[in-house]
Amino acid sequence: MKLVAVTCDRRDRGPEGAGPRIRPGRPEVLVKESVLAALRRVGVEPLLLPPAPQDAAALVARLADFIDGVVITGGAFDIHPSHYGGVVSGRLDRVDEGRTGLELLLARFCIQQDLPVLGICGGEQALAVAAGGSLIGDLLTDHPGAQEHEQPTDPAQPWHPVRLDPSALRRAFGQAEIQVNSTHHQAVADPGQMRVVGWSPDGVVEAVELPGHRFCIGVQWHPELLHDAPFAALAGALA
Repeated sequence: MKLVAVTCDRRDRGPEGAGPRIRPGRPEVLVKESVLAALRRVGVEPLLLPPAPQDAAALVARLADFIDGVVITGGAFDIHPSHYGGVVSGRLDRVDEGRTGLELLLARFCIQQDLPVLGICGGEQALAVAAGGSLIGDLLTDHPGAQEHEQPTDPAQPWHPVRLDPSALRRAFGQAEIQVNSTHHQAVADPGQMRVVGWSPDGVVEAVELPGHRFCIGVQWHPELLHDAPFAALAGALA
């Protein structure tokens, strides 16, 4: 059985319990079950990694002995521009340094050790930053010609097309243009060592991969919420 580390999000307050008993909402660590289900369908067991371990560097070093890959899942938070030498110039949503620190360490380790890694949404951004790149801090502020990338509809439905250059990602999807969902306001500006292989019609980077790496791909959308087969192809590459 293969084991893949999956990063988790967290929120300060979960839902309050219903009924006559007092059950206040409390902090929670969480991950989308659709990601876990896709991994299990291709024979991979997920190992959940909560944010802010006591010693992130030591944890990543220990993981290297028994994991076969990593999924950086993204979530409802932003990477602070200080991680790529930038400054706040527009909108900046919730920052979670405990999670960002762990994900950047994981991304750098995977890049250096040729360990398979898939970055989803914010996970794509983490891969780019770990590879020496930078981000657009806020599309509306820094990319005024951009279309709406925070769709008002259910992200289980596609929102815009993405054009794919010849790449491992294009081979996984089997076509040059795909339909994706969109729930982000930050995006990759400079991919660093990564290569841009996918764009939305307004030129926003939607997919990156690392040349010469076994499997190092980042996608700006959430494929686990869309059609099962394409995400299964990506998950299967980790198996």
